[in-house]
Amino acid sequence: MQLNTKLAVIAAAVALAACGKKEEAAPAAAPAAAPAAAAQVIKIGHVGPTSGAIAHLGKDNENGARMAIEELNAAGLTIGGAPAKFELLAEDDAADPKQGTAAATKLVDAKVAGVIGHLNSGTTIPASQIYNDAGIPQISPSATNPKYTRQGYAGAFRVVADDVHLGGTLGKYAVETLKAKNVAVIDDRTAYGQGVADEFEKGVKASGGTVVGREFTNDKATDFNAILTTLKAKKPDVVFFGGMDAVAGPMLKQMKQLGINAKFMGGDGICSTELPKLAADGMADDQVFCAEAGGVEGEQKEGMDKFRADFKAKFGADVQVYAPYVYDAVKVMANAMVTAGSADPKVYLPALKATNYKGVTGTIAFDEKGDIKNGALTLMTYKGGNRTTLAVIR
Repeated sequence: MQLNTKLAVIAAAVALAACGKKEEAAPAAAPAAAPAAAAQVIKIGHVGPTSGAIAHLGKDNENGARMAIEELNAAGLTIGGAPAKFELLAEDDAADPKQGTAAATKLVDAKVAGVIGHLNSGTTIPASQIYNDAGIPQISPSATNPKYTRQGYAGAFRVVADDVHLGGTLGKYAVETLKAKNVAVIDDRTAYGQGVADEFEKGVKASGGTVVGREFTNDKATDFNAILTTLKAKKPDVVFFGGMDAVAGPMLKQMKQLGINAKFMGGDGICSTELPKLAADGMADDQVFCAEAGGVEGEQKEGMDKFRADFKAKFGADVQVYAPYVYDAVKVMANAMVTAGSADPKVYLPALKATNYKGVTGTIAFDEKGDIKNGALTLMTYKGGNRTTLAVIR
């Protein structure tokens, strides 16, 4: 049989066999899975001085923000039904107002949903107008000048007490507790330094003390011999400095060299863990008194202690001053977005205004100006190179 004939016979046999079979239906396709909602990226800005003389304070704040952002992302939050991924946009303002406004403009252009910062009042206040004009909420974790929240901006908030409370309380403490009769005041001419010094002076006078001299320097100065010599002749019991720790440290050294034995006081700007290093041997136990514009007590202390331990384990450094307040500010902003179901500033701003949030720094709620309600102050001194809490005052 030829090959072609064989193939024909085989084909016929196959065809006959197929005739007795039912045609099998094609398997049904599995239903398509619903597409997962795409994660929305929510940008939150942070601004602080991460270069310059107080870079240690700026980095402390920035690390507080990073810690909060990482925890938010690990929590797998959804906002408006979609997964949320938070992204931190960190900018350096070098504690300079011009650089601060440039950083603010950069964040607005990047379309951030909100801003945590700035650290200094002198950069926070000019930047706040830029954020306000763009409709972007701003929470300052450390700017204490009263003007910041008294400009009428709907989106300006702060999570610490202001200078009216801080400076006034320190002035009263100088007279009533430290028994100072003659007080000298120095400020660094910044919005923060001059503001807190003004409020301190009012507090001294209201408590019956006398201000025997008022001098000024700047936030980059290193030589204070002229103003300190002038004040030494007035024999002050207390010297108050409105400014930051980078200036206060050298000032303490020069006070010792000149034989000025007065107590030294300052606001939150000097109340850092770095001050003893900056003052070197110019600082005696129980000589320096300062106040942190915040504070916890009672059962809240356990949460703060845990935060400080976790912070040190993560970054290999102690909290300087305001990292916990930055951390809480980020969480407060994110919580408002979750509550409102939107990261759109226009939508979540009412929820931010109505905040009642229990953080590591205590309960955070805002008054009609955007200031924290019932803000605390922590009075501190230094012993053996370490900060020691004297009292928490509200």
